[in-house]
Amino acid sequence: MNNTLNNVIHALLLAFAALIGLVFIADCHAQALTYPIVDTGQDVCYDNNQIINPPGPGERFYGQDAQYDGNQPSYQDNGDGTVTDLVTGLTWEQVPPTSHFTWNDAAAYAEGLILGGHDDWRLPTIKELYSLTNFNGDIHTYTPYINTQYFTFYYPDTSQGYREIDAQYWTSSHYTGLTMNNDSSVFGYNFADGRIKSYPVNTNGGPAGTCYVRCVRGPQTYGVNDFADNGDGTVTDRATGLTWMKDDSVTTMNWEDALAYAESLEYAGYTDWRLPNTKELQSIVDYTHSPNAVDAANRGPAIDSIFNLTETESWFWTSTTHNDNGFGVYVCFGRALAYDSRTGQFTIDAHGAGAQRSDPKAGDPSRYPTGLGPQADQIRVYNYVRCVRGGLGLSSVPDWTLY
Repeated sequence: MNNTLNNVIHALLLAFAALIGLVFIADCHAQALTYPIVDTGQDVCYDNNQIINPPGPGERFYGQDAQYDGNQPSYQDNGDGTVTDLVTGLTWEQVPPTSHFTWNDAAAYAEGLILGGHDDWRLPTIKELYSLTNFNGDIHTYTPYINTQYFTFYYPDTSQGYREIDAQYWTSSHYTGLTMNNDSSVFGYNFADGRIKSYPVNTNGGPAGTCYVRCVRGPQTYGVNDFADNGDGTVTDRATGLTWMKDDSVTTMNWEDALAYAESLEYAGYTDWRLPNTKELQSIVDYTHSPNAVDAANRGPAIDSIFNLTETESWFWTSTTHNDNGFGVYVCFGRALAYDSRTGQFTIDAHGAGAQRSDPKAGDPSRYPTGLGPQADQIRVYNYVRCVRGGLGLSSVPDWTLY
């Protein structure tokens, strides 16, 4: 009897040890993430046009951004003019310069910056800068797309020739193609209107060739993917902890159908797929490629070749809504095209492959034969879907008090 009891106790101890080991491994996996995606912060739900009460499972418009929580934004004011992002590990310039810079001058400013006792400041990549975005912004209510409790934000001085929405910030991410009038461009993010685009590098300055700058320091692994093909039609990014469909939806659809498609998807043995939010989808953009890259070696869609793509010039829905207009946010893996009045076609690469824009969630795209907005952006309404799973509630810093 004693031997039997001892064997049972021994077996229970081994099982407990194995369980602790699994918890430790899982937590180390969270700790090892080099590219944890910060949640968008969007906290309201939408239908095709306006804010609605959060829908339940099986109801129309269920599964959007506000209904899934990822790594919640967490910042530390260091009291020395810098702010550390506790999710990404990056440290940011808290109060940026009030003036606009040409890209060359912005790079020089970052190179010479000494702040908080450090001199290793740099221009952020577009993926680093995008980590700061808060999708509760709205240009109509003068709510910027950044947490102003921690970060100082300026709207531009319109008396100097700038528009109210000219709150674009430079990055170090050069576009491999050419935009507009064959311009060499660099990606930036607009914290006034919540969009990624590529801005021409105009060394002559002036409103058309200048942006703000906010410098960063810290690990340069953030934004670097680590994809693994799981051999079952899925791809895991070990840097973010997210798992993706290797294939896309093959057909395009409107936003409501995209949400329903993701929520009902059974794929590779999993049923917990969802439509990715805009930060999640932007995380798999490959900014070294574009369909019109100057270097032929970099020509192709702005996504890693580990993924299958139905169409090179494709745009993909996210679960995020643009508060400014109620449109659905999409990410371009092909060029972000605009209407060319000279040809009567959408052939101008206005914003660059890898841009983030927004589309009406439903309707007939033929209603916009010459595009929409000041740069005549193409309106598609029907976009592709690539679903994601995992990454919800993960933390890049383990809480050892739990064990």
